[in-house]
Amino acid sequence: MKFVWSPKHARHRPRTFLLRGRPAPSPERPERVDRLKAAALAAGLAPVEAGRFPRTHILAVHHPDYLAFLETAHARWRALGKAGPEVVPNVHPQRRPGRRPRHVVGQAGWYLADTACPIGEGTFEAAIAAVETALTAADLLLAGEREAYALCRPPGHHAFPGMAGGFCYLANTAIAAEYLRRRKGRVAILDIDVHHGNGTQEVFYRRGDVLTLSIHADPDAYYPFFWGYADERGEGAGDGANRNWPLPVGASGDLWLAALGEALREVERFAPAALVVALGLDVHEEDPLRGMRIGLDGLREAGRRIGTRPEPVLLVQEGGYPQPALGACLGAFLEGFLAARGP
Repeated sequence: MKFVWSPKHARHRPRTFLLRGRPAPSPERPERVDRLKAAALAAGLAPVEAGRFPRTHILAVHHPDYLAFLETAHARWRALGKAGPEVVPNVHPQRRPGRRPRHVVGQAGWYLADTACPIGEGTFEAAIAAVETALTAADLLLAGEREAYALCRPPGHHAFPGMAGGFCYLANTAIAAEYLRRRKGRVAILDIDVHHGNGTQEVFYRRGDVLTLSIHADPDAYYPFFWGYADERGEGAGDGANRNWPLPVGASGDLWLAALGEALREVERFAPAALVVALGLDVHEEDPLRGMRIGLDGLREAGRRIGTRPEPVLLVQEGGYPQPALGACLGAFLEGFLAARGP
């Protein structure tokens, strides 16, 4: 099995975000990739460096004005004078009708959902590289590989077509899924990150050709709060093509695996040409965000169950933050997954 990564991920170095009203160091640090890359190598995966792709694949999911904002915001912000080192919003339009302003401070509030998505000097370059990592791994499937792992950073499943949020700028998982759908047919996305994949859900919510499934901590008490409830089933042509399993914060492995079993039965009924897994390792019991209590055995079993699927499988890295067992989390998942895939 091959894994794809890009050294450009390290260009993104967010400093802080607000945690319950207090500035806290961002857990979305470059060392995430260092630890996960070491674990992938230890599991016997072969590294592939991400290639280059035209932005048309990003624009199949994201709005052009949003992409232009991400590319230019930092330079415009720094030109203001007396500006901080990163673009961080201090005003939002809330729920009332509003207009996108011209000023970069107003646009920061328009395009950035929260303080977890500061834009630094290298953020845009890293976000583009994360998309190219996912697309390179998708190309491996199109070339005949049965599975591939995209070691993306920054993550992407909270990115809406026109808005960043939750450490995510560009929707890596959704962009790769759309890329595969246009070439292979129907695609299923299974998101097992501790947070609901609200951006991914929004991209495909009104479509029936991509099945979106998410198992996550209950948004009634956990980020992203406003999306991810069980009654969100899709709209129009997408009615019934979206399913959510919100679990109690601190849920155990048994409850999580039971939900995974239900989700995989949905995949079976949908019969996709490819399965894209949004691989969040932040479900682990020692993850700094403490949303669930899944041990290494649970991650190994999840890998095994997902690995039994017959279609090509693309693993796209989402959450999972620096902690002593982060590499072991990926190793356990891959152990179960590769054992199920066979030689």
